[in-house]
Amino acid sequence: MPLQSLATALTLYRGTSLTLEQAATHAGITADELAAQLRSQGVPVREDDRSAPEPISD
Repeated sequence: MPLQSLATALTLYRGTSLTLEQAATHAGITADELAAQLRSQGVPVREDDRSAPEPISD
């Protein structure tokens, strides 16, 4: 995945221009992968996009 596409997708998602699914498509990754990227950067997944699974913690 090109880093520029991912960076753009993250920015558009944070700015609420795209849904999680749309941003993932833009970045060329799955919604689950994008949700993991968002969480790793401290960006919460929006309530309307909560169908993406939360990470399992022990």
